[in-house]
Amino acid sequence: MKCPFCGHVDNKVVDSRVSKDASVIRRRRQCLDCGQRFTTYERVEELETYVIKKDGSREVYDRNKVKGGIIKALQKRPVSITVVEEFLDGLEAQFQEQNLREIPAKDLGEMVINWLRGVDDVAYVRFASVYREFRDVQEFMHELESLIAARKDNSKNQS
Repeated sequence: MKCPFCGHVDNKVVDSRVSKDASVIRRRRQCLDCGQRFTTYERVEELETYVIKKDGSREVYDRNKVKGGIIKALQKRPVSITVVEEFLDGLEAQFQEQNLREIPAKDLGEMVINWLRGVDDVAYVRFASVYREFRDVQEFMHELESLIAARKDNSKNQS
């Protein structure tokens, strides 16, 4: 493992911990050259899932790309990165359990948007405005009105 500080490849493992679901091992390492410590994560290499884009092209599912879109939508919102990571872990576990080798970008986007709808209204609207490519304020208002109506229905059902 290459040291992120000095680039030296010799290091030692100082501590190892298994995640709650035993799918990831977190290792603290120490560079034998500069002495700096850094963290690595080890997980089982899973079969790749491909995202089928609107134009029909395929690209390998990229967790960081999905995470980046979610993080942008959640910017300055009270949702922790841990919640995002847990969602992504669950999403990827679903891919593996269902043996999904290909997923349309539209379906992936809907999974994210449905999750955001339950997590944070503002992030949901932000993501929806980009994902659904609102062309004008009317489309944006229509989405807000449906969100407000759904919230009213939920509060009536809980009363």
